[in-house]
Amino acid sequence: MKITEDLIIASNNKHKVVEIKQILGDFFKNIYTLSDKNINVEIEENGNTFEENALIKAKYICELTGITTLSDDSGLEVEALGGAPGVYSARYAGEPSDSNKNNQKLLAEMKNIQNRNANFTSVIAICYPDGKTITAKGATYGKILTQAEGNNGFGYDPLFFSNDLQKSFGIATAQEKNAISHRGRALQKMKEILSKQ
Repeated sequence: MKITEDLIIASNNKHKVVEIKQILGDFFKNIYTLSDKNINVEIEENGNTFEENALIKAKYICELTGITTLSDDSGLEVEALGGAPGVYSARYAGEPSDSNKNNQKLLAEMKNIQNRNANFTSVIAICYPDGKTITAKGATYGKILTQAEGNNGFGYDPLFFSNDLQKSFGIATAQEKNAISHRGRALQKMKEILSKQ
């Protein structure tokens, strides 16, 4: 395994960056965030899938910097809503992104619906300066609650009852959630891919 490349993460989300460094840190010489490189851009994520959006971001930053780039896109998929909110998870109730409004809309849409199965999905994409790309997908499964439980996490976490943890992500600690999270699982798959290269 050669550790020659630098990596830039197409994000400034501190929690995300810590998790990525913990899992993939051994594969890269230096890992940077966008702010480390003074990059402040709005990238239009107009893909129809998490994979398309992750690749859009990774390719854009890779072409801009010439540095191998990692990006992720993730969201909530509800079975009874045909996979919605999906790629629109952050702005489900419209712009600007508002977690409370998104949660209220989801509860309203799920009113009187028996099938409450749902999953969080994450796709990690890495784009290399030579144009090569690799992706890895992870998911965590559960159900949509009829009301919020707990104040931990962010976004839809208080409405998501985890099958693995047998409690809502809103009650779970960060460590519990990270151990079975969709992003954590996608990163572990990416680790397996990188270790075979």
